[in-house]
Amino acid sequence: MYLAEEAAKAATSTSNINTFDWFMLAFTILIAIGFVRLLMARPKKNVFAIGFAFVSLAVFLFSDYVMITESWMK
Repeated sequence: MYLAEEAAKAATSTSNINTFDWFMLAFTILIAIGFVRLLMARPKKNVFAIGFAFVSLAVFLFSDYVMITESWMK
């Protein structure tokens, strides 16, 4: 009986995923697209923009990793 109650409670519980999480993932994808486009620029590459995009992408990827492992996988 106890297992059935726990299963029913788990089935009706709300998700740990918030709306902000989806925005974080969308911004990470946009930054990755921009980073790839900066790397593919042919005539002259903007080194400052490439570095800034790389740091931004690294921060967002790390925050997405923490967000997924700490809040989604509970």
